[in-house]
Amino acid sequence: MSEQRQTEQRVVIVGAGMAGVQTAVALREQGWTGPVTLIGAEPHQPYDRPPLSKAVLLGKAEGSAFDVDFEALGIELQLGREVMGVRPLAHEIDTPSGPVPYDVLVVATGAQPITLPGSEGVPGVHLLRTLDDAARLRPVLDEKHDIVVVGAGWIGAEFATAAREAGCAVTVVEAADRPLAGTMPAEVAVPMADWYAESGAGLLTGARVAKIEPGTVVLADGRRLAAGAVVVGIGARPATDWLAGSGIELGPDGSVTADSRLRTSLPDVYAVGDCASFPSHRYGERLLVHHWDNALQGPRTVAANIVGETPQDYDPVPYFWSEQFGRFVQYAGHHAAADTLVWRGDPAGAAWTVCWLREGALVALLAVARPRDLAQGRRLIESGAPLDPERAADPSVPLKSATL
Repeated sequence: MSEQRQTEQRVVIVGAGMAGVQTAVALREQGWTGPVTLIGAEPHQPYDRPPLSKAVLLGKAEGSAFDVDFEALGIELQLGREVMGVRPLAHEIDTPSGPVPYDVLVVATGAQPITLPGSEGVPGVHLLRTLDDAARLRPVLDEKHDIVVVGAGWIGAEFATAAREAGCAVTVVEAADRPLAGTMPAEVAVPMADWYAESGAGLLTGARVAKIEPGTVVLADGRRLAAGAVVVGIGARPATDWLAGSGIELGPDGSVTADSRLRTSLPDVYAVGDCASFPSHRYGERLLVHHWDNALQGPRTVAANIVGETPQDYDPVPYFWSEQFGRFVQYAGHHAAADTLVWRGDPAGAAWTVCWLREGALVALLAVARPRDLAQGRRLIESGAPLDPERAADPSVPLKSATL
């Protein structure tokens, strides 16, 4: 796009989390000279979310604001401003204080936690998604309450870890028969169940919550668990309700259906981060990735496509990490279509890796306390190099040396 046209074009980014902030920064880094406006629903300076379940929650940090000088970059911040809808024909978004015009719109509203039916408004029930959520939970940990965590996914494990570190008694209840049932196959998730007991946390699987009363969680089988506080971590869904009626295509999961360049079904509208799915040529399916790295990488593609000089397709190797129960867990790739699973190391030990292969090539891996495996494996996934399963299964052989 010519510099003169850029100067006249207003980019409006809705959502001031990682994806929105990085899109604004990437536009400036890639030479965009036109006005950039970043609109956030929360009143706080834009902040990073991973520390909320760790340092911020435990009082080791007051906040996690991004180290970005928005004024110096010429990025207009509008915080504490809810966006209610899009009118594409008028090229405007609607807010309680009036419409905001745009030439290019970026949807970066992220995801919102799924609430437990019947728990809304019950005293002592918490979610952990925002800075305010973490602020409400800090005194709960300080007072050493008995805590029940609903959901043994990534966020549930991370919160249970922090609560145990704070000295709270913790019971995690999971409706499925194992932790991480929605993301990991049984043979991988089952060894991870032992981590809860090692840390002193209780884990009840096959335990469905019937209702939450003040101070008590009632399970479907009649068991009653004392709970000074309840933390619900049963997943998140794209925060896209505000797009209803806009003509922007959404998938069955509520995500914006973006194309390979992260464009939506409407002209001049892009979507990035937790709220957007994209077609992966690498994996042959549409992916919805609710992780920090996706919100870091995607904005560079969006910015390149808005600037228009070197348009890019978005086809990353997904990556995320989790710190739980004294372990650093990393995952790269996408294992849904894998045909072979290879273990590197003993899952009962302190450090091990699982590799997923498809037609002999590495497509995903989960590394527990083996960061070198992760770094080498990520590059092997990107290159599509075939692996020798026998050599890959030997944890003393570097993964990069197990290629054929």
